[in-house]
Amino acid sequence: MSNLQRTMLKGKLPPTIPSGRIGRADSFKKSRIRDYKPGMWNEFFAEKEDVTVDEQRTFRVYRTKKPEKPGPVLLLLHGGGYSALTWAHFCSEVTSMIHCQCLCIDLRGHGDSKVGDEDDLSADTLSKDIGDLILKLYPEEVPQLFVVGHSMGGAIAVHFASMALVPNLIGITVIDVVEGTAMEALASMQSFLRSRPKYFQSIPNAIEWCIRSGQVRNVDSAKVSMPGQIINCTTNQLATNDLPLPDDVLEEAHHSSMFPNPFSISEDEEVSPPGDGEEGSADGEAAGTEFKKPTTTKEATEAAKNYTWRIDLSKSEKYWVGWFSGLSDKFLNLRLPKQLLLASIDGLDRTLTVGQMQGRFQMQVLARCGHAVHEDRPHEVAEVISGYLIRNRFAEAAGEFRCHMPSC
Repeated sequence: MSNLQRTMLKGKLPPTIPSGRIGRADSFKKSRIRDYKPGMWNEFFAEKEDVTVDEQRTFRVYRTKKPEKPGPVLLLLHGGGYSALTWAHFCSEVTSMIHCQCLCIDLRGHGDSKVGDEDDLSADTLSKDIGDLILKLYPEEVPQLFVVGHSMGGAIAVHFASMALVPNLIGITVIDVVEGTAMEALASMQSFLRSRPKYFQSIPNAIEWCIRSGQVRNVDSAKVSMPGQIINCTTNQLATNDLPLPDDVLEEAHHSSMFPNPFSISEDEEVSPPGDGEEGSADGEAAGTEFKKPTTTKEATEAAKNYTWRIDLSKSEKYWVGWFSGLSDKFLNLRLPKQLLLASIDGLDRTLTVGQMQGRFQMQVLARCGHAVHEDRPHEVAEVISGYLIRNRFAEAAGEFRCHMPSC
C-alpha cells in the first residue's frame, strides 16, 4: 500500500475515544438518571387564593404579580385532568415578554377547587363558574380579559366567550383543540384512560410516568403540573399540599423507579443460605442457592397505592360531545380577535380550513411538541401569544422582546 493510500484511509477513520471514558458504565448510567423533584407553585406565581363564589363553590386561583405598565389579564383555562399549575412555565415566559397579569383557575372538579357537585362538567356549568368567579374577583370593574384555553379548556373558552358572561373580553386563543379531530378521538378516549396507571408510589414516580408516557415532554413543566393532577390516597388532599417533600422521600424516589427501562434486562440477586460456604455437587449447588423472588405480594402492591388521580375523567364521558360539538362554528362566529395554536397542521377540520383561508383567525403550528403544547414549549407559545397581543395593541412589549410576524 502506498503512502498516499495509507494517508487517505487514515483520514476516513473515526476519531479515537479517550481511554479514560472506556468501560465507565457507571458514569453512563448516572448520566441517564433524571431528577424528578417536584416544583413549587411560588416559583412561578406571586399569590394563590381560594375564592368563594357562594356556599357551594370555592375556586383556587393563581396570579402573577401586577405589570409595571397597564396591560390585559390573561385568563388561562386548563384541559381535562390538568390543573392551573399546567400554566406555570408559560406564565413566567409571557410576563417577561409583555406587560400583563396571568390569572389561572382550577376548574370545577380539578385541582384544589371545591364545589357541591363535582361531576357536573357540562360546558354551560363550567362557563358559568368562570363568569361568576370573574365578577367576584372584579366586583367594580372587569379589566381587559384575553382568554387562553387548552384542550377541554379551549372548548370551554369558546363557550364562555360566546355566552358573553362578562364585559371587556378582548380576544381568545385556543390551543390544540379542533371539533373534527376531537370528535374522532372520543371513540378511543376510554381506552386511553384505562391505559394509565391508577396509582403512584410517590410524587416523583408520577412525574416520571408523565415524562416516560409522553403526556408531557418537558420535564421541568411536568415537575410543576403533575402534583396538581393527583391526590394523596390517605388524606384525600391534592399532592401539592405534601410539598416540599422530605429529603428521605426524594432520595428513595431517586433510586427506585416504578417504570424501568423497557430495553433493560434485570438480573435477580442470588441469596445463599447462611452457613453454606462449601462447594458441593451440581445438585447441591442448585439446592443451596435461592433466587430473590419478585415483590408481587398484596402488601407490596398496597404500599405503592399512595397517590391516585384527582378526577376520574371516564365519568365525564356524557359531557364530551357537548364540549366539542359545534365548536368550530362557534369559534368562527365570535366577534373577537381569534388565534388557534396547533401541534400539527393535520389537526384542522373542514370548517376551520375554510375559515383560515378566509382570514377569519390567525393560526400557528408549533412542531416537535405533544398535545400539551404550552408545557412542552412554553417559551415559543408565549412568543406567539405575546406577538399577537402586541400586533393587536392589547399589550406593550416588556424588556427587549421583539414581535415577529406569524408563520405556519
